[in-house]
Amino acid sequence: MAWDAIGLVVGVALVAGFVTGFAGFGTALVAAGLWLHVLPPHVVPPLVAVCAAAGQAMGVLHVRRAFRWDRAWPYLGGAFFGVPLGVMALDRASPDALLIVVGAFLIFYTLAQVVGLGRLRIGPWGGRKADGLIGLGGGILGGFAGLSGPLPLIWLQLRGGPSESQRATYQPFNLVVLTAASLAMAVAGRIDGEVLTFLALCLPASIAGAWVGARCYRLVDEAMFRAVVLGLLSVSGVALLIRTLA
Repeated sequence: MAWDAIGLVVGVALVAGFVTGFAGFGTALVAAGLWLHVLPPHVVPPLVAVCAAAGQAMGVLHVRRAFRWDRAWPYLGGAFFGVPLGVMALDRASPDALLIVVGAFLIFYTLAQVVGLGRLRIGPWGGRKADGLIGLGGGILGGFAGLSGPLPLIWLQLRGGPSESQRATYQPFNLVVLTAASLAMAVAGRIDGEVLTFLALCLPASIAGAWVGARCYRLVDEAMFRAVVLGLLSVSGVALLIRTLA
């Protein structure tokens, strides 16, 4: 591989890590499409999963003081059942159809926030059972398409509360789902020597980017953080639709 291509691969890992460290999600949405242009297709899924898990681990370290087990366990419990369901669905469902639905939903949600529904709060409605169902859905999306982040993120925004508390719930959730996906790929033999070579290049960049992103997150207020997250969700929705329909 040419040096400029290697530089692109590592640069994308750095940017994706920064986004994950700042917003708590986004490695797959930032990196997958660009990496597919320069890397063999079989390398990209495990590379995304492992780099995303590493970025999430760095982010979790920065919000660990706000972590509350009583808030997180319903989501994690749902993910425990959702991830294998998502993996099994790969053989039975159309990835394109699901990605189109997810992309359209993200666009609808961000537009609804822009026109004023951002003030909508559901508080504790539905309780832990509803949280568990959201965790199940996020786990399915994570096992199916690596999209574990948006669903619990949106749900926690509707729940309300400080962004620190929300991050301390959905980032551990993402870490668990992505780690489980990485282990499943390793067991399936998808992390071979070629993947390990690119991991050696990309993991340090992902971790460094996530560390810088997490530090920058500390410098913005609630309104700015929410605006950035909504922007990322809208861009993610448009990118999913364009990539899938194209």
